[in-house]
Amino acid sequence: MGTNEKEFVKEITPRNEDFSQWYLDIVLKSEMMDYAPVKGCMAIRPYGYAIWENIQQLLDRRIKATGHENAYFPLFIPESLLQKEAEHVEGFAPEVAWVTHGGGEKLTERLVVRPTSEAIICQMYSRWIQSWRDLPLLINQWCNVVRWEKNTRPFLRTSEFLWQEGHTVHCTEVEAEEEALKMLGVYKEFAETELAIPVISGLKSEREKFAGAMRTYTIEALMADGRALQAGTSHNLGQHFAKVFDIQFLDKDDELKYPWQTSWGVSTRLIGALIMVHGDDRGLKLPPRVAPLQIVVVPIFTKKGREEVLQKAKEITALLGENFRVKLDEREGYSPGWKFNEWEMKGVPLRLEIGPKDLQNDGVTAVRRETGEKSFIPEKVLAERIPELLEEIQGELLRQAQQFREEKTHLVSDYTEFKRILEEERGFLLTHWCGDPSCEENIKEETKSTIRCLPFEVSGKISKTGPCVRCGKEEGAPVYFARAY
Repeated sequence: MGTNEKEFVKEITPRNEDFSQWYLDIVLKSEMMDYAPVKGCMAIRPYGYAIWENIQQLLDRRIKATGHENAYFPLFIPESLLQKEAEHVEGFAPEVAWVTHGGGEKLTERLVVRPTSEAIICQMYSRWIQSWRDLPLLINQWCNVVRWEKNTRPFLRTSEFLWQEGHTVHCTEVEAEEEALKMLGVYKEFAETELAIPVISGLKSEREKFAGAMRTYTIEALMADGRALQAGTSHNLGQHFAKVFDIQFLDKDDELKYPWQTSWGVSTRLIGALIMVHGDDRGLKLPPRVAPLQIVVVPIFTKKGREEVLQKAKEITALLGENFRVKLDEREGYSPGWKFNEWEMKGVPLRLEIGPKDLQNDGVTAVRRETGEKSFIPEKVLAERIPELLEEIQGELLRQAQQFREEKTHLVSDYTEFKRILEEERGFLLTHWCGDPSCEENIKEETKSTIRCLPFEVSGKISKTGPCVRCGKEEGAPVYFARAY
């Protein structure tokens, strides 16, 4: 390894030395984002945005396949609309950005820059829904939202971020509940299949649920530093918003009724999750299905045979470019080692090296980012082998993340041990909780951990009921606690 290569990796702080700095080094060094002039805001650079585009395309396909249509609603919400639902406005009040002037004139009514769109969408739905024939109404929008955060971190928590938010309306409570759970299932399948991130799905506690919701469901992922990340949520809104915004429909029995609603969303924090679940001290490790580049081809030149090597590299790039996102790195003035380091840092799943020896043997040397494993692939089987290899990489990343989560999930019943594990080991703590909000609040104050969810499944690891970890009261339900982002 030459001097340049050594210095290259030194620019990323080791994970176990300072996880937060490691994360910031990666997002900046890999050119995923840059800090904007407004505090808490970021510019998403092409490499980071390409990941978001791939997430959008893969998730949007699933959203439309479940019968939803995309629409767009205004960025600005009149203050009077937001104020209608007291619990909702109270939940978002500390994070709201206000517009007080338009041009040079003071507005007669302040406008909110949307922190979420329930208020404006419900106002529109009250106009669009009259009869049971108008239901279910299944709408999604891709947009930006603004929440004036005090503590920000690129992709994970920024004052402005990108997301999708689904907003649906149904005739019955049963239909709304089915919708909320179905979309959570879509998120879980998407996270595991496309992002290679294993998640736990379950119900949020009353204290942790979405402001104004009847019930909130969540998928929770574990980051490499042992902290949890809420990766997506789905809410059964009940009839609260329908009553507040006077959404009514004439049912089949000729009675005027309030419908049942849901909302659900994921955001650009999924990019942060990708970094923190899969990354290592050399940089990103991206799953092939969402990686901006799936393959990089690096020609290795010697004094002789330069043109032949480059020509073969171009042929292979063109061949693979028909089905994959491929780049040929033929830059002058950079050593192969420097290029290897750069593409590893950017998390490209597969590197193909072509040098005189590979040319002589009619093939390429393939290097996997997630394991570092090298193999020789004859050119005649390249078209068949590459898709297999990318699927193997995708599967291996999920397996590694599952193994890590398994190792960092602690079954605990003793509160002293609970606190020790949080300090020394972190991870998910699977335990029992009595359901009393005061116990939940005490645990948060004493340990800085929160209930991530009451899981749908615990696979026999823990009994269905047991003594509460905090107060010892029997009949506690299984819950996952963790410190979280």
